[in-house]
Amino acid sequence: MSLKDDFARDGAIVLRGVVSPHELSLLTTGIDEVVRHPSPRAKIASTPDDPGFFIEDFSTWRDHPEFAEFVMHTKLSKIAAELTGSTTIRMYHDHVLVKEPGTRQRTPWHQDQPYYDVEGQQNVSFWIPVDSVAQKDCLELIAGTHRGPWLMPRSFLDHQAKWFPEGSLTEMPDFENHRADYPIVSWDLEPGDVIAFHMLTVHGAPGVSGTNRRRVFSLRVLGDDMVYAPRDWVTSPDMRAVMSAEEDQRVAGEQLRGDWFPQLWSQA
Repeated sequence: MSLKDDFARDGAIVLRGVVSPHELSLLTTGIDEVVRHPSPRAKIASTPDDPGFFIEDFSTWRDHPEFAEFVMHTKLSKIAAELTGSTTIRMYHDHVLVKEPGTRQRTPWHQDQPYYDVEGQQNVSFWIPVDSVAQKDCLELIAGTHRGPWLMPRSFLDHQAKWFPEGSLTEMPDFENHRADYPIVSWDLEPGDVIAFHMLTVHGAPGVSGTNRRRVFSLRVLGDDMVYAPRDWVTSPDMRAVMSAEEDQRVAGEQLRGDWFPQLWSQA
């Protein structure tokens, strides 16, 4: 089977050696700068008693020239088109995730789609580590969950349903305590390897063991059928807070356009 077939079946695949050493250098420089100088959108996702430290930041690619160079030139955009069958690929947003050595905080099982203000099926999230990642420390994904249903998103630290009214979506199954019942996939990764997954694929991540550090740049891109879908709740990232009123020209039901959502690849 092809990678496209695997992606359609599982909603998650691994791509080996698709990020060049130069691109890894760009991402490493940008990630380290984000850690030193987080944006106003950054979140500390670990508790004060955690021996490690987990920080996330969002939509920083225009603030860091290294990220901008990567986003505009990476061949991952063409790969996204091949995986989704799209004729064009557009930027949605980026997400920096860093877990320092010894971090215990787990990223709970969740889908990304409920947090976003886009709808459609042709999308890819790329999880791009710049450090070696052992399988026991790797992002984990549950194959096939991209076919739905939407599952109740809950805040990571206090587990509150802040986006949808209680009972309005299917409750998240207890994946963690019944791991053997589900097709959970993860891999040993070296710098240059990438995980590609659908925005509805359920995923989570453990802490990091020993002296390991896990620095990741995640790139989220949109294919042909992805359109703007205004939400009644605050999305993550909240693009309304990222863009100025003049920049925010999004129209419900239409593809995202403008400087924040450039076209990264086209078949033409």
